Amino acid sequence: MAPELSFFDTHAHYTDSAFDDDREDMIASVRAAGLIGAVNCGTDYESSLECIALAEKYDFLYAAAGIHPEDALKYSPDNMNKIKGLMDHKKVVAVGETGLDYYWDQVPRDVQKENFIANIRLALETGKPVIVHDREAHQDTLDILKKENVPAGKAVFHCYSGSAEMAREIIEKGWLFSFGGALTFKNARRAVEAASVIPMELLMLETDCPYMAPVPLRGSRNTSANIPFVAEKLAEIKGLDAQTVCEITNENALRFFGIAK
Repeated sequence: MAPELSFFDTHAHYTDSAFDDDREDMIASVRAAGLIGAVNCGTDYESSLECIALAEKYDFLYAAAGIHPEDALKYSPDNMNKIKGLMDHKKVVAVGETGLDYYWDQVPRDVQKENFIANIRLALETGKPVIVHDREAHQDTLDILKKENVPAGKAVFHCYSGSAEMAREIIEKGWLFSFGGALTFKNARRAVEAASVIPMELLMLETDCPYMAPVPLRGSRNTSANIPFVAEKLAEIKGLDAQTVCEITNENALRFFGIAK
């Protein structure tokens, strides 16, 4: 693996309890490994505040604030107003993560949809992009984004798990995709097929850490230092080198989140 790679992690959860014992050391190590920036994603109001606090501490970290589908029972107009109050913070670069999750299906789907729509409307109101969680809810996720008229360049399907056919619909809308460790898994044929049809200008890299560590570290705690494994897999799919993949995806991330470097 090329140690000189510089990379941007568009979706991390450094506030997760998995990092409680060594958070500062971990952040220092991923910075030394080549991390130029990372967006930590909130899942509810409290975790969004934690993401902001971490972003205030480190100049290369940023925050997203929103309500995750698994936390959609926490949705209320009052809670969304509290999250809206975070949008003016200089380190908050997106709304999310939010969306639909029919895999766990722990929250009634109508509640998930109401929460998702409220988060999208906050993004539209504030001009922020929205980070979309879509797990086994592909059609409903697409339908809602289309109905809410989310502009090109203002939504990303994080840890994209849809088909190549669905990817073509998303490409037509000008929305983005991010891929993480799952792209490297041996059974990732569907993800590889999707990545192969997506133009590089719509692609970004992520970890979803501490989850979804890539091969050959699958099953271990994930960190942003593992982004190069994903970059190398995407480079293989695209017939490029990992350095070029990182350069393009870094630029895409900075543009998507409105970060000046």
